Amino acid sequence: MFQNFGKVQPAETSLSCKSHKLMLYNEIIQQCHPGHYHILPLGMRSLEKLIRVIDEEMDSIGAQKISMPCITPLSFWKKSGRWQIKELYKLKNRQDQEFCINPTHEESVSLLFSCHAPFTAKEAPIMLYQISRKFRDEMAPKYALLRGREFEMKDLYTFDSCLEKAKETYENVCFAYEKIFNRLQVPFVKVEASTGDIGGKISHEFHLPSNIGEDILYICKGCNHGVNKELIDQSKEQQCPKCGGDLHFTSGIEVGHAFLLGQKYSSIFKATFIDKNDNIIPSQMGCFGLGVTRILQAGIEVLSLDRQIRWPKLIAPYQLCIIPQKEGYQSKETMDLAMALSDQIINMPNLNGEVVIDDRLHMTIGKRLYEAKRIGYPHIVIVGKRALESPPQFEVILPEWQECQFMSVDCLCQILSGVKTI
Repeated sequence: MFQNFGKVQPAETSLSCKSHKLMLYNEIIQQCHPGHYHILPLGMRSLEKLIRVIDEEMDSIGAQKISMPCITPLSFWKKSGRWQIKELYKLKNRQDQEFCINPTHEESVSLLFSCHAPFTAKEAPIMLYQISRKFRDEMAPKYALLRGREFEMKDLYTFDSCLEKAKETYENVCFAYEKIFNRLQVPFVKVEASTGDIGGKISHEFHLPSNIGEDILYICKGCNHGVNKELIDQSKEQQCPKCGGDLHFTSGIEVGHAFLLGQKYSSIFKATFIDKNDNIIPSQMGCFGLGVTRILQAGIEVLSLDRQIRWPKLIAPYQLCIIPQKEGYQSKETMDLAMALSDQIINMPNLNGEVVIDDRLHMTIGKRLYEAKRIGYPHIVIVGKRALESPPQFEVILPEWQECQFMSVDCLCQILSGVKTI
């Protein structure tokens, strides 16, 4: 396996972000050049699982997955008035025509919709999303996948026939986002936010609270209502706009953003519906983003110890690591037991393909256990001397347990049968 090859996280480093260090020194990612990172096999397994979670929740609300081109012509962005955005990567082809590499796709999807418009109200809401590579010319990329120039993003675009229905769709999508973060078992807050360059009528952000977050969030102690600092009038007393309660502030890593766009793009690009009076009207749009690679790292940031990764369990690269004895210590017998145990576990419906046997028998159990904890396997089983007893007793280690426990195969399988996988 392509995983940690003995790279040791130094006691001191110039890196200040915990998850950056953990992912770098455990071969989850590797920098290619500033702002751009290779995602290595363990990272890719986790990323693909996260994408499956997102796909399931998007499917549950009726969103349909598509794929749009990464490169679009100048004319799209001139028409929307966004060509002057500083973060756009711009390029020319051999005919000297100008293009940009999309950081987002409001223009493209509106034009796509317009090609089939007008739609009827019965066909609404129409929800189209993609999960694709995005590019943004960040002035100062930092913290690896948390603020890079190239990243994976889920962008969903919704089209409704009236504002009332668009608001319902907006709430449904935001609830789906909450379900995603709840399934990942990461702490999150939803806050009111600025509409920024994208524009629109209403905007909310989803954040994982963290001291390395670049946004300051004001959260009500009473009703838990949240507001991004950019919307707060610093000259006035800070009270909750909903209940009047006291606000406290925290830093947050933005991992999702929702916008109720109204007719900003649909009116320009003729993305239309037919109303009840047979009039052709611009659709009411929404757009919703999830920073997929950012969620991957932010989850590690808020859950992990300083030197041990704690993945959101559902998307851990593998659920179980089995460690047999070292060479010379009845290693053949314990390796046979490890193989038999693995065969039994992978036949469980939830754990097929989720088991790793650390067969580096030249290394001590202690060294391999240390690395397994560093990488963050949610479950670790040591096939030691007591596994050779009758009946065999396996040493089971879960990160949240204070001590290891010895148990039979049946007890172990009973615990593992409750593991949720995707």
